Parts: sequence; structure tokens; C-alpha cells
Amino acid sequence: MKTGYAPGIAALVCWLAGSAPANAADVAETEASEIAEITVSARRVANSRPAGTYAVPATLLRFDPQTELQSRGLAEGQADVTIRGGVFENTGLVVGAVTVMDPQTGHYAAELPIDPASLSAPNILTGIDSALGGFNSNIATINYSLATISAGGDALIGAGSDALSFQSLRLGTSKALSDAGELNTALSVAVSRGDGDLPDADHEFERYNVHVQHRRGGVQTDVILGYQDKFFGWPGMYTGFSALAETDHTKTALILVNQRHDFSDGWYEIGAYSRGLEDNYDFDRTTLESGAPGSFDHKTQTYAVGFQGSHRSGTVDWRYGGQLTADNLVRSTDLTEGRFTRRSYGTVSLIPTIELAKSGGRTISARIGATLDMSNHDSNAVSPVLGMTIRNATPTGSNYIDIEYAATSQVPGYTAMNSRPNGLFGGNPDLGREKARQMAISVGKDSSNWSGSATLFYRRDADLVDWTYVTGAPFSRQANPVDLNVVGLEVLFTRSWISLDLVAGYTRLDKNSDYGSATVDASFYALNYARHRATLALRYRMTDRLEFRLDNEYRVQEDNPLRTSTERTFHSSVAIAWEPDDGHGPGIALTADNLTNSDYQFFPGTPALGRQVSLSAGYNW
Repeated sequence: MKTGYAPGIAALVCWLAGSAPANAADVAETEASEIAEITVSARRVANSRPAGTYAVPATLLRFDPQTELQSRGLAEGQADVTIRGGVFENTGLVVGAVTVMDPQTGHYAAELPIDPASLSAPNILTGIDSALGGFNSNIATINYSLATISAGGDALIGAGSDALSFQSLRLGTSKALSDAGELNTALSVAVSRGDGDLPDADHEFERYNVHVQHRRGGVQTDVILGYQDKFFGWPGMYTGFSALAETDHTKTALILVNQRHDFSDGWYEIGAYSRGLEDNYDFDRTTLESGAPGSFDHKTQTYAVGFQGSHRSGTVDWRYGGQLTADNLVRSTDLTEGRFTRRSYGTVSLIPTIELAKSGGRTISARIGATLDMSNHDSNAVSPVLGMTIRNATPTGSNYIDIEYAATSQVPGYTAMNSRPNGLFGGNPDLGREKARQMAISVGKDSSNWSGSATLFYRRDADLVDWTYVTGAPFSRQANPVDLNVVGLEVLFTRSWISLDLVAGYTRLDKNSDYGSATVDASFYALNYARHRATLALRYRMTDRLEFRLDNEYRVQEDNPLRTSTERTFHSSVAIAWEPDDGHGPGIALTADNLTNSDYQFFPGTPALGRQVSLSAGYNW
């Protein structure tokens, strides 16, 4: 391996091995420290609100050290979520016990019409954790828990560059019940409009939410009703031709029910949802098409039920999960060439953790199990997983070494399978199940106010669906399977002081590709990745109410013949916020995104979003 990862990993392993308790006093103190869970208070990004619109669940992913959010203009308008060198359909988004997905295309995977205040911070799952907790997502899963609703509310208004205006309102109530439980409700609405910093780069967003929650003892039941209407314009949004004034208009409706039970020996969670999405995409807004091929009008409906849980029995932690999904391509003007428009598919996982040894503050455990993926239109697959963890408790926290192998599989969406073979987006009805095999070694250390980790991984992707370009057909993108060898390194460090939180991350990726007999001159997704990506987030509390927030990203992108901008870029998002006293009262914030006004193209040929500046004022009660 020419990248030189191994020496650094080996040194860190030796350091961890040498930090185990050395005497009886240390052991006694260490075993006592295992009772309390160590939590680092620093969050992974500094800015929870963007400059260009209201916040959505994807906002916290923009500068996440593990997550690369590739955006077309506003990240809250249209963005692909990629992790560890995957593509936009390789990452799943879980709410409670279920993966909420879009069967048409992974471009809409992040379309969660849910107020972020109803969700926890995102938890990034990879390897075995993703195989167990995800669904139809080969590389990674982003997990959101449902937050506890509190009484009160907040109102926010904002204005900024390019005729931007946005407003949001959230009202929460909490009522004690006679059975020692509580009934909580939250209503929220958010709207945003702006012209954008380029011609034909305007947007109009609306989101409406109702969240009802019942809590009693260790049981929490949530019902969420969400609706979102998003019109978004951006030149060259999907085609990469900046001369085309493209627009995307989506309407997303979601009904989600989730119940979680926590008990002394474990927990379990069940959930279900119904999601409908209508999409009207135009590659040229100056022309009018309706109901005919080339109009790119689609409607999909998805239903799913899922479960997750863990039960401790002796030295075995029985961890399990599963999901059944049924989807329907209700109507489409252009996705008409495939073999089916309805599909039922599911997954079941059982991956117990077995405690092999425990003494002197050291615990050795193994995970072994498998995932069964099924579909009525695709081949089925059994994917094994295997891992071992050595964890040493210390007086101030713990350190660990984790080695794992995880196999996963997924099936492609309707845009790749049902598009006409030739044209603007060329489909392939013969695309089959995609598979990934990944091995990883991770080392890390957790303490009361800091943590650090490093992960070296190798992954083999087989029949990954990519969209490619060939010089002889410059106006067509073609869906082609590709085999990839991916080698990567992830490093993460967090540290908290009384007035400062810091989160730093670094990712290094190398890829080798094999498209078989297909003629490919460039890749829009699989080979559009950062060879080097570094992030740094800072939150500095200047006073009890005044805070400075800074997110930074530096990247060196893999060469791509279609990209007309630089391959290197530095992005920053900065805010100065005067917060309400004790969480109640007025507040104000000045926020700027893309402070350096970088022209870097996240997608080759698609123009960059320029500097965005806004001033917002709010009131919490």
C-alpha cells in the first residue's frame, strides 16, 4: 500500500495497548469508571443553521468529518449524501426504527420533511453497524432518534443576500397524564424564498410538521406528519451544462409512527411510514413540457415497517433488526423502459455480540452474524459480518481496537433501471443487485473531555451503479455498473474546554475502477470524490450569550475532465450569534456560508454556489 497509512495505525495500536491499567489500584478505579458512560460535549459541526435558508436534517451534514454532502447550489435545496467514497444511493437515512428512502433515485434520499428539532443529532453508522441498522444502503447509514418534545417554542425571521427571506415557527406543549405519563405535541412551519446568486437560481421552500408524542416509563411513542414543497432552480443542476436553466420541483408527504421500549436488559423499537413524492424536473425552464416523454414528471409511493432491538442474556447481547418495504412508481413520463414499476423487498439481520473475556478493566468481545436481503424482482443475498473489539477501561475513559468485516447489498432505483436506454439519462433494465465487501481496523480513545479515533478500511464494490460520460455522446449520461477497489483512512478528534469546542477530521481515499466492456471517459459520481478532505469546527463562547462558530473544509478532489473549476478548494461557514439567556428570550445571528466565495464545482460542470450572507432574529420561550 503506497499511501503510508500502516505505520501511523501501528503506532497508535501500540500506544493504546500500553495504556491498560498497570496495577491493582488502577484496576479498581477502572472498573468503577465503567459504570458511567463517557460523553464528549463538543458537537461535530459548529453551525446548525445555514445562511441561505432554514435548517433541514441535512444541514448538520455539510461539514461533518465523516460525511461528504455534495450539493447543487444550496445544500438544503438538493444534495447527495456520500460516505467513504460511496455514491448518492449508497447512504441510507434512518428515523427511529425505519430507513426512509426514495425508490426513484437516491438524489431524494435526504428529502426528509421533518423539523430538525424533532430529531437527534445525526449518528453515522458504517461497517457492521450500518449492515445491522440500515436498509438498502451499501456503504453507510445516518441514524436519527426522535427527540423529546418540550413545552415552549421559538420563532425565527431572517433576510440575506440575493433577496433572501426565511421564517420559521415551532410551538410545543407538554401535558402530564393521570397514568404517570405525558402527552407532548409540536407544530412547526418554515418558509424560504430567494433569487440565488446566479440567473435562474431561485428557490421557494415550504415545510409543515405535526409531531405527537406519548411517554410513559421506558416507552416513547411518536407520530409525525410532514409535508414539504420545494421549488429549486440551478443552472446545470443534473446535466452539468451551465447553459441549461434547470429546475426541480418536489412535493413530499410523510406519515411516520415509531415506538421505543427501554428495559433493564435491552431495548426494542418498531416503526412504520408512508411516503409519497411528486417530482417535476425540467432541464430547461424556458420550455414547457407536460405529460409527454421529456417532461420528467414522476410520482412514487413507499410503505415500510421495520424493527430494531437488543437483548442482553448472560454474556451475549442479541442485536437484531429488519425492514419490509413496498414501493410503487405510480406514474412517470420517462421511466417507462424497465421490467417493473412495483417492488417488494426487505432485510433481516441478527448480529449478536459475545463477550469472550473480561478482567482487569479489559473486555474482549466478538460480533458474528449475517443479513438476509430479499426482493421479488432481484436476486436474494446472504451477507456475513464478523468483528472483534478489545476495549480497555481507564480512570478517565476507555480505549479500544476494533477489527471488522462487513458484507452488504442493495438494489438500484427506478431512474437507473427504467430510463430509456439512450437520451439525457440513459437507463439499463438489466442492472442487478449491488454488493460491497469491507474490512476495517479502528483504534480510538475516549475521555471525559476529548476523544480520538483512526480507521483504515478497504472495500470492494461489485456492480455499483454509476452514471458515466462518453465523448461520443456528450448529451447523455449512462447508467453503468462498475467494480471498485477503495482504500481509505478516516481520522477524527474532538476536544472540549470551558469556552471552546473543537472537532477535527481528515479523510484520505484511493480508488481503482473497472467498467468492464462499457466505454467510459468520465464519471459523474463514483469517481467524483475527494482524495484528501480535512474539516475543522470551532465553537467559542465569548460570553454567556455571545458565541463565535466556524466550520471549515479543505479538499483536494480527484481529477475529472468534466470539471471546469479548480480541484482544490477551501470552504468556510461562520456565524456570530447572541443567544437567548437560559434558552429563553431574544437572539440574533449573522451567518455567512462559502466565506471564501470559492467557485469549486461539487459536481463536474455544475456552477458553484457563491457567498451567502444573512441576518436572523429569533425569540425562544
